[in-house]
Amino acid sequence: MLTLKQIRENKEEVIRRLAVKHFDGAAIVGKIIELDDRRKAIQLQLDTNLAEQNSLARQIGKLFAEGKSVEANDAKARTTNLKEQSKLLTQQLAGVEAEQRQLLLQIPNLPHDSVPKGVGANDNVIVRSGGEIPELPGDVLPHWDLAKKYDIIDFELGVKITGSGFPVYKGKGAKLQRALINFFLDCNTAAGYQEVEPPHMVNEDSAMGTGQLPDKDSQMYHIGLDGFYMIPTAEVPLTNMFRDVILTSSMLPVKVTAYTPCFRREAGSYGKDVRGLNRLHQFDKVEIVQVQHPDKSYQSLEEMVLHVEGILKKLELPYRIVKLCGGDMSFTSALTYDFEVFSAAQKKWLEVSSVSNFESFQANRMMLRFKDDGDKRTQLAHTLNGSSLALPRIVAALLENNQSPNGIRIPAAIKNYCGFDLIS
Repeated sequence: MLTLKQIRENKEEVIRRLAVKHFDGAAIVGKIIELDDRRKAIQLQLDTNLAEQNSLARQIGKLFAEGKSVEANDAKARTTNLKEQSKLLTQQLAGVEAEQRQLLLQIPNLPHDSVPKGVGANDNVIVRSGGEIPELPGDVLPHWDLAKKYDIIDFELGVKITGSGFPVYKGKGAKLQRALINFFLDCNTAAGYQEVEPPHMVNEDSAMGTGQLPDKDSQMYHIGLDGFYMIPTAEVPLTNMFRDVILTSSMLPVKVTAYTPCFRREAGSYGKDVRGLNRLHQFDKVEIVQVQHPDKSYQSLEEMVLHVEGILKKLELPYRIVKLCGGDMSFTSALTYDFEVFSAAQKKWLEVSSVSNFESFQANRMMLRFKDDGDKRTQLAHTLNGSSLALPRIVAALLENNQSPNGIRIPAAIKNYCGFDLIS
């Protein structure tokens, strides 16, 4: 959530930068400033009333002691009237503040100045690429056929048990999942991230804190009876560990990682682009999150990008890193790098990770603050997160790119984690 200070002091700049995300902010920004003016006027009147009430309270006893009962009773009547006015003003103030907050929650984060202008994925900018695209014969199979051939992922059984988008991993397929999760976690902890096992459901405050609500309400699984939400990513519980927390600058950066299943409702479209593991309602993902000093958050972002890139190199997957344009960015992000791996059988690039800096956007929603050692003043921290990594499309690429007449080769980096070097 943007701060009122950002909006009031940089109105035109805010509107200009929101336009990069194709968000017309003129009307809503104007309304927020109008409400803020009303809020200040009401608060001034309320403060004036309360000050007069306090003054009258001191006078009443003195007037009675001096035998000035008429003046004392007039003061009591005035105090009663002021209390009624103050009650109404307090209600008005709460209403204005609630309306203002609802409008603030609708405004996306401002994109960083380096974000390219554009409408969608075709306007994203390729930063760099690595690895070699394998040369496979023309009869290679897509991962959904390989999964059936080697009986490692059963999509039809998942439909029977739950519905489409809920695959069942079996045998070496299940072991490969577990191996990749452990491998990713070990890579992250070796890089200084503390492993956490968070809840897989969160309350409304947590979903609001990281920006899933109200923006992605329709994409989340909601448990109505309890008011909980199934997490779409471990980013939500991990970042909310620090909601309403004041850190010291010496504690920064805070670095945490977690494996969780993730649940997303938006996967319900059809066609080859969502076939197999390409898009799921439930999937496994390992996440990294940082809370960092504002002066160092973009340095941390680049370090996170290099970290994820290093994992893809170890998996021997051809990859590319793209900087998202304004029209393809999330509601909460200030700058995002996507990682894509090449699927040899599908002959397309598959997104497997997003690494983003949210600056103070999430922190303002969560009141996540820090203060310099010896300084009583608090500042909003910056939050960052990245997939490290999401498993479905990694598995799809690993299966397709490493197929051979003898079976599917397992990359050297995860052989010991799997306990086998070939799926056959």
